[in-house]
Amino acid sequence: MFGIVRPCAHRLGERLKADWTAHLCGLCLALRRDHGQFARIVTNYDGLLVSVLTEAQSGPVSGGRRTAGPCALRGMRTASVAQGEGARLAAAVSLVLAAAKVRDHVADRDGLLARRPVAAAARRVAASWGRAGEHSGAAVGFDTGVLVDAVDRQLGVETVAGPGTPILTVTEPTETATAAAFAHTAVLAGRPDNAEPLAEAGRLFGRLAHLLDAVEDRRADALSGAWNPLTATGTPLTEARRLADDALHGIRLALREAEFRDGGLVHLLLVHELRRSVDRAFGTAPVCAAHQYGAPPGPYGGGNAQPAAPHPGRRGFWAGCGMFFSLLCTCRMCCAEEYEGPWSRKRRSGCCQWCDCSCPGGCDGCDCCCPCDG
Repeated sequence: MFGIVRPCAHRLGERLKADWTAHLCGLCLALRRDHGQFARIVTNYDGLLVSVLTEAQSGPVSGGRRTAGPCALRGMRTASVAQGEGARLAAAVSLVLAAAKVRDHVADRDGLLARRPVAAAARRVAASWGRAGEHSGAAVGFDTGVLVDAVDRQLGVETVAGPGTPILTVTEPTETATAAAFAHTAVLAGRPDNAEPLAEAGRLFGRLAHLLDAVEDRRADALSGAWNPLTATGTPLTEARRLADDALHGIRLALREAEFRDGGLVHLLLVHELRRSVDRAFGTAPVCAAHQYGAPPGPYGGGNAQPAAPHPGRRGFWAGCGMFFSLLCTCRMCCAEEYEGPWSRKRRSGCCQWCDCSCPGGCDGCDCCCPCDG
């Protein structure tokens, strides 16, 4: 499970923690139900935001939740999980983007993918996921072609980018893809007036996702010689941080323009937790017992920045898949205090190790249900 929005349960509180888990498990189970067990590996923290946004606008609906059986990732506990169109849209988006990621790894000849038989198998998996995502998207009225087009354009943009290329030129395809996904949640929820502000929120979220991924991978990419948008365009960290802060502010403003029946979880994730994600990536986040991700100290570090421990480079796609299933089958992903991320090799906390940390509780003084500047 990967993504930039990784909330701490201590800050979520019992109700929002249960809601967040419901959407995470709902995405995972939607992938399994519609596309088979293997498809569950594309479950990610950011993809569930599509499901969260849909339910926040429509409110509780009949059949919107069901009780799922015991799962190793929940410590063999049952849970109420989200289902319906929001979960299916989240699954479609996750599959299409995962398919694109596999194709990128094949094109880069990463690890085992440098071998022709393995690369051929990976292409077949990517094609299967792409078709599955297209089918799921069509079932909820979403044309995944906009995502495929954005991914295809991304490679061309990166090929011609160089010193002096505006970093926003590189992030544009990601922005377009996430804007389309966020906007379609308004269609599913029957709130067409929300489409425009949510498209803006999605565009800026895509910008943040691209920027933070580049910041977090900058050192590892330099060691491995991999392409990194910040390095390639000569964008300094100070400019990346300015753009990230501007995006955070823009998302807050866009969410104010949208109407929600229950916007508590949306507000907490896309305002407060997203800000913490930015601080974590740039090395300015306060220390939290459950979220010591090892972000390198940035130019804003001060007393809160924690130096990152050296760690090996990222695993290739298939090696990461193997490690994911190893973590899953041994229950380390849910029961261990810490484990090594299957792809990133960064330190992660087991999902059942809910922290008892000194992080500020709640939403920094606001009630999470109304707009704020905090």
